[in-house]
Amino acid sequence: MSRRVVPADYPPFAALLVRHFTAGTAGEQVAVHVAGTLRPGTMPLICLAGYARNMTDFADFLPVFASQTEAGQPVILIDLRGRGRSADRRRADDYSSLADARDVAEITRAFALERAVFLGQGHGGQVIMALAAQRPALIAGTILVDAGPAVSPPSLVRLRRNEQAIAGLRGAGGLTVMLRRMLAADYPGRSQEQLDRLAGRSHRIDDKGRAEPMFDRALIDRLKDFEVDDALEPQWPLFDLLGHAPLLIVRSELSDQLTPELLAEMEARRPDASRVDIAGQGSPALLDRPADVAPIARFLGEVATSSQRRSRPISPRRPTTPAFQAGYS
Repeated sequence: MSRRVVPADYPPFAALLVRHFTAGTAGEQVAVHVAGTLRPGTMPLICLAGYARNMTDFADFLPVFASQTEAGQPVILIDLRGRGRSADRRRADDYSSLADARDVAEITRAFALERAVFLGQGHGGQVIMALAAQRPALIAGTILVDAGPAVSPPSLVRLRRNEQAIAGLRGAGGLTVMLRRMLAADYPGRSQEQLDRLAGRSHRIDDKGRAEPMFDRALIDRLKDFEVDDALEPQWPLFDLLGHAPLLIVRSELSDQLTPELLAEMEARRPDASRVDIAGQGSPALLDRPADVAPIARFLGEVATSSQRRSRPISPRRPTTPAFQAGYS
């Protein structure tokens, strides 16, 4: 199978210059973008996108966040392997939240980071939970956006079916219409131009009228066994490993990734957690409106201020349940 190639001049990536770091297997590099300035005394925010997503999901977030925080506030965007400009994994079976967490840990070591606030959308949130099993002291605070300790089967099936439909269509015109229709359900009221820009974050229509995904297709192949009515066991031991640090839970109104029951249990287990709802959007949350970003900026500021005072002891125990094998977008 040919290796996935992302054109160097692909417009959605133009404003997000990256450095590549080798993590894990030699030659498999991870793309990282740093906004602001990493310097002593500042608390960086590290953002991880969803299952088949990449750092462009935070492109609109960056300027809004910068306007609400101190000048130079560092933000690190990471493309997990198999996504965006990071290398694909050699074997499809190597994709897991634990493997992704190991890569993230390597990146933090490369930057000599001792503590950071982590923001994860969907699968990115599960990676943070896995990271808490490996390097709990690294996590000063967690922001889970449409992310919990269980995968939502309907969201996985929807992702798989959408990708199958996209892969089976030829012709730029038809693909554009299909992508707009899919996105309009999650982002009602957005213009066609806005929807096209959002579509470009995950798919590129090549000169032959085919949709080239900005992710390894093996990620979708791993979803083939999921069905809508599957009942998956929440990985509460992983979620509980976040208990040593402050938590902000963000839920998009139109997302199908967090069931009300799962969200209620998360809040019951973490009564100290803050909660924010984003109106009129599905997943991934766009985080492009000041009102949606303000709670995140405020949360980071509060964590940074109290970073020397840990409210709970860190437990070194590792989860006894299986690692997440697939996340969601």
